[in-house]
Amino acid sequence: MSYTPPKVWKWEKASGGKFASINRPIAGPTHEKSLPVGRHPFQLYSLATPNGVKVTVMLEELLALGYQDAEYDAWLIDIGEGDQFGSGFVEINPNSKIPALVDQGASKPIRVFESGSILLYLAEKFGEFLPGSLAKRTEVLNWLFWQMGSGPFLGGGFGHFYAYAPEKIEYAIDRYAMEAKRQLDVLDRRLAEVPYLAGDDYTIADIASWPWYGQLALGRLYDAGEFLQVQEYAHVQRWAREIDARPAVQRGRMVNRTFGDPAMQLHERHDASDFTHRTRDKLESMA
Repeated sequence: MSYTPPKVWKWEKASGGKFASINRPIAGPTHEKSLPVGRHPFQLYSLATPNGVKVTVMLEELLALGYQDAEYDAWLIDIGEGDQFGSGFVEINPNSKIPALVDQGASKPIRVFESGSILLYLAEKFGEFLPGSLAKRTEVLNWLFWQMGSGPFLGGGFGHFYAYAPEKIEYAIDRYAMEAKRQLDVLDRRLAEVPYLAGDDYTIADIASWPWYGQLALGRLYDAGEFLQVQEYAHVQRWAREIDARPAVQRGRMVNRTFGDPAMQLHERHDASDFTHRTRDKLESMA
């Protein structure tokens, strides 16, 4: 049955699908709820969606380089339960999307929201994963902003209609599958030329893109690997596997994760030893 849009759209019924209970056409908090604050310089409020993984990977990479000032507390924001609409969260991110970060180490706390902004903030603060020269820096930012602009077509477009919509709509799935494959082709052609997106060095462009496109290539996103024939993109596959093998990436994937393999879940992270305890618990459960 075809749909004829009304002259004026009104919010009269739930939209359906997995996230229907939290979708609404207005901003602002729905309830009063303050955010917890830990002892570390950075306070992260997030969930291990691809956008959340960007930030935990970045923080773990900085810690791996020896920057103790990058220590952080990662607090779980359960978006399925509407935690992102609590008053404390809305105060640091008026857009009510994860991740959101507060830098308590500044002379006055600084809020940082939008995953790309957080990566850029951390890269500039620590002088890592972002080159100093104008030309190289610009190439990194080209790919960082490419991901920020392209990601919604993969997630809110393909991912929504393929995995979460209340009914399968052929036109929508075909339209966004075509775009998802086009984006993979963009990456594959680029990665045929260089090891990493911005050239020879691993940067925030890779840290931003891998949780989406790397995990898609590895078959971890939307259970869509076969549907999109991700194995066709050999250069994306090589890049995805190399980044996946980085210890900081493996740790970052675990933080604020509440789904999938229980061995890969660390609901909150407040100390580096949390990973050791999680690994020990896994080994004990296997004994």
